[in-house]
Amino acid sequence: MLKFKTYSFETLDVWKEIRILSKIIYNATNSFPREEKFGLVSQMRRAVISISSNIAEGSSRKSLKDQARYTELSFGSLMELLSQAILSHDINLVSEIQIAEIRMHVDQVGFLLDGLKKSQLKRFNEQKNNNSKHTP
Repeated sequence: MLKFKTYSFETLDVWKEIRILSKIIYNATNSFPREEKFGLVSQMRRAVISISSNIAEGSSRKSLKDQARYTELSFGSLMELLSQAILSHDINLVSEIQIAEIRMHVDQVGFLLDGLKKSQLKRFNEQKNNNSKHTP
């Protein structure tokens, strides 16, 4: 088996949970009608990919404030995905069981994103305070 470097975002619980949510969204949208391929299917898949992509991109930023901004962007994409999933349920493209599963994972990802953002901003403020103490 090949061994690869593990990047910091790959160790985050939120990123792991987003991978699960991504599989759920891809599986759910597989059964959407063909005419939705460039509508809800494309939008929902783009939104869920955006969540994990922003976490990955944010992890590459040196500034904790920048990292928190990317985490915030991920949350926006999560809410976009939820809105699209609810609409899909409203028009009978997503079943009761599927929307319940999606919402459960959206709640979990949202909780983890909130915790990550708070941690990033707390560490940013601590760095800022430490730097101001050392500046004459």
